[in-house]
Amino acid sequence: MHKLLVCAGLSLLIFGCKNQGETLVTDNTESVFFSFHTMPKKQSLNTKANEALANWVEFKALESSFNVMLKAQNNEDLVLAINDLLEKEVALSKSTYPKIYDVAQIKSRQRVLRTFLLKVKASLQERTDVEVPMKQMLEANNALRKQFNVIVNNDLNTKLILDE
Repeated sequence: MHKLLVCAGLSLLIFGCKNQGETLVTDNTESVFFSFHTMPKKQSLNTKANEALANWVEFKALESSFNVMLKAQNNEDLVLAINDLLEKEVALSKSTYPKIYDVAQIKSRQRVLRTFLLKVKASLQERTDVEVPMKQMLEANNALRKQFNVIVNNDLNTKLILDE
């Protein structure tokens, strides 16, 4: 019985340690860089909104960072651009808003934009697909820009409405 156990153990050891050839291990975590051509187009600001935003330096810095991000050629460029956008968004949130835009509608859309910026950053760090979070982030930016247009085009005087 003892000899049988020793023989079985040796045979398992010999056949178990047998070189089974080289196995190719591929890393599937590297994501493929996507194209901005499938992403939503940037919402344009009308002339009234541009005039109201002309002196808001922090917003202009955020917009220039968005333009840099849209020119990213690979994931490393995108990571740098997203980090820069996050820094500019923090500076924008701490800045003094123009009087017409110092409202909850703008601040809430800015917070949503920050959330999706963080989501894109997390996807880049995890090396997962960034197409969906990037689309959501661009849609949030468009919602912010659209709200700038809505506010300057609003002809209703809420003070008169509330006073009556």
